[in-house]
Amino acid sequence: MLAISTPTATAARLGADLRTGKIDACDLIEETLAAIAAYPDKAIFTEVTAERARREALAARARLKAGRALSPLDGVPCAWKDLFDVEGRVTTAGSRVLAGDSPAKEDAALIKASGRAGLVMVGLVNMTEFAYSGIGLNPHFGTPLNPRDPNIARSPGGSSSGSGAVVAAGLTPLAIGTDTGGSVRVPASFNGVVGYKSSTGHFPMEGVFPLSRTLDTLGPLANTVEDCVLADAALRGEEPAKAHAAPIRELKIFVPETIVLEGCQEAVLANFEAALSRLAAQGAKIERGPMPELAAIRELTASHGNLLGLEALHVHKARINGPDAERMDRRVVARIRLAESMTALDLVKILETRKRLIAEANARIGERIVAFPTTPHVAMPTAPLEADDAVFFQENLKTLRNTSLGNFLDWCGVAIPSGFDAEGMPTSLLLSATHGRDMGVLSAALSAEPFIRPAA
Repeated sequence: MLAISTPTATAARLGADLRTGKIDACDLIEETLAAIAAYPDKAIFTEVTAERARREALAARARLKAGRALSPLDGVPCAWKDLFDVEGRVTTAGSRVLAGDSPAKEDAALIKASGRAGLVMVGLVNMTEFAYSGIGLNPHFGTPLNPRDPNIARSPGGSSSGSGAVVAAGLTPLAIGTDTGGSVRVPASFNGVVGYKSSTGHFPMEGVFPLSRTLDTLGPLANTVEDCVLADAALRGEEPAKAHAAPIRELKIFVPETIVLEGCQEAVLANFEAALSRLAAQGAKIERGPMPELAAIRELTASHGNLLGLEALHVHKARINGPDAERMDRRVVARIRLAESMTALDLVKILETRKRLIAEANARIGERIVAFPTTPHVAMPTAPLEADDAVFFQENLKTLRNTSLGNFLDWCGVAIPSGFDAEGMPTSLLLSATHGRDMGVLSAALSAEPFIRPAA
């Protein structure tokens, strides 16, 4: 055994070892598939694509032996959230109601891009039904266990639940998720891994089952920022990667004092402040202040409703008003139906105000990086969430509170583990930047990661 399927086996290291011949692409995939088969939690994957993985690994082996690697990640295993189309397969989007749909005629655009970079698809991973929750519960395929707690079933985060769990469990070094309100960054936070949410338009969305066409984005989850940088470059066909670590003394960070620090658990705040102190000690410039745009978002939503919810209603209106509703997660149906009372006037008000708030926030932030806790709390036990829908809705709103602000303002961001609480559950710090500054936030994350993560 090569002992490669471990949380310490980063995508960068595996890619380097594959290129030097230290490990073999086919051996790597066989060990990966064996580890997946042996792993006790069967709710992480909705389908393991073993035949495809072996075929792609064989092709990678030939390229690597010939010295023709397609990217630094050629031959590296990758898992995909089950709302990316795979040719010849029905995309589940975490639901049973799509089972009768026609199989996809072609791979999603990003899966095609991953093939051009040599990444090896090992399977599709679980998610919240139709990507509509930050908690990650799924009554159809089961809820993945959070690998960070071997004793208590805790939330894996959502909606990219399997994408976070599969990396934290050490089954794959890389997974691709989507993020509409926090669905990459929340699983990264709860599972103690790194998650990168791109700006809208940064990656192609063709062949991805939609939730909100305005807010939908996607990105990788991995063990390190470097892995996310390499994945971003590989998926965009860029070589070499454009993000580079700069001296910490050049890093300018803004910490909003509006909303994002309210009600955070003690360990979340303590680890956040400790990380900022370490960064400041290295010369990073930390500024704090109010950010009224964040309060305005909350007031807008309370008065006029949620843009995400309205666009989800547009996608699923026929389902929730027909027989399919009885076969859907009741919590997802209930959340979608919240938008039924919204009017065209509400939508106009939301869109006009969003445009203004984005411009105001961009002017306030400038070239700085925004920092605050990714989630106000660590992963919670799932039993109370399953038992009481009121508890579920309350916790879901709080879980998504910080991350969804970034989606509304069209920020890009990187969630980085910042430590642990007294029970050993991970906390997370989120670095964000304005739309289109993806290389800036990835570069900042590369520089800051060693100081955000506490010393082992």
